[in-house]
This record gives sequence, structure tokens and C-alpha cells, in this order.
Amino acid sequence: MAALSGRTHNPVIREFYDRLVARGKPGKVALVACMRKLLTILNAMLSNRTHWDPETAAAA
Repeated sequence: MAALSGRTHNPVIREFYDRLVARGKPGKVALVACMRKLLTILNAMLSNRTHWDPETAAAA
């Protein structure tokens, strides 16, 4: 559900999803990739004890 919301409202996740779909990935595959990216970003935030930073998240 977080990936669905991120796809709609988060510019980093939205751009990532749109890029994957533009390359020809099916919607569900792109959404699962967004889930994984979101988990990676959140894990990095927890391990570094940082807050959300769109520039850092876009690089992940």
C-alpha cells in the first residue's frame, strides 16, 4: 500500500515507476520494484538515522 501511495504522491517513486513503465515493464513488475526501492530507502534512513531527503532517495 505504501508503494501505491508513493507512486501517486512521492515524486521520487513516481519518476522511478514511470521510467520503468516507459521501458516496457508491466505495471505489477514496476510496482514491486518500487516496493523494493522504498524498502531500501527506508532501511538506509534507519541505519543512518536520517530523515527523508529526496535527493538522497533519488540516488538510491
